[in-house]
Amino acid sequence: MTTPEIIHPRALVDPKATLGPGVRVGAFSIIGPEVTLGAGVEIGHHVVLEGRVVLEPRVKVGHGAVIGGEPQDLKFKPGTPSGVKIGAETVIREYVTIHRATQPEGWTEIGARCLIMALSHIAHDCRVGNGVIIINYAGITGHCQIGDHATIGGYTGIVPFVRVGAYAYMGGCGKIAADLPPFMLADGTPATVRGVNVIGLRRAGIAAPDRRALQEAHRLLYRGGLSPGKALERIRAELPANPLVEQLIQFVASSRRGICPPPDGWRDSASSGDATEDAERERVI
Repeated sequence: MTTPEIIHPRALVDPKATLGPGVRVGAFSIIGPEVTLGAGVEIGHHVVLEGRVVLEPRVKVGHGAVIGGEPQDLKFKPGTPSGVKIGAETVIREYVTIHRATQPEGWTEIGARCLIMALSHIAHDCRVGNGVIIINYAGITGHCQIGDHATIGGYTGIVPFVRVGAYAYMGGCGKIAADLPPFMLADGTPATVRGVNVIGLRRAGIAAPDRRALQEAHRLLYRGGLSPGKALERIRAELPANPLVEQLIQFVASSRRGICPPPDGWRDSASSGDATEDAERERVI
């Protein structure tokens, strides 16, 4: 038996919108014509979904959230066909804002089973993985990438084009101005890496031998007195093969912005791995 939709009589749902079975829409919410709501999606009161918005099954959107609004980018051309996709069972809490992409047929993407806490902002063209937690008032600026199961602390801001690796943890009231490698724990303004996110890895079921391997890789990368490039050479030479360590190596090696440093900075006089940003990246906010 198909569960019928429950639409509050004071909601405005465009007849062209696509609603799956069991969708609930609260009072004074506005659902635009290009919106697709999967089965069991719950929309609170005073929510606005505009532009191309796709919510997969069982997504929950809290009161006052705005999803699919125009990006805050001076280069954006009104009418550009772009949108926002949100994965199944993700929870968007009150007054969150998520903006659509800047390029035609582009998408701002949020993965499945994420928790985006109240008053957070995710800007245009971001890619957020599965199981990510973004805590209240965090600001994720344009073109950022956040890996699976990462956590971003409250009141933290992220500079455009920055990457945050899988299972990384960023403390609150910070600023991430360089790539934060996977599995690391960071804090501060600007963010510096303080250690391995051991508690998060343990809670995620990562085995003890893998956690120890990551701690050894952290020791060489952040406490060996070397630049990241030279540290990666030591990690490859001295540590046994491990898929999580290899993931860390590939993330650092592919960084174009450089990675978050240790608290006392890079002691090696060689380059920290920062790459010169191209003109397009400089122009995007």
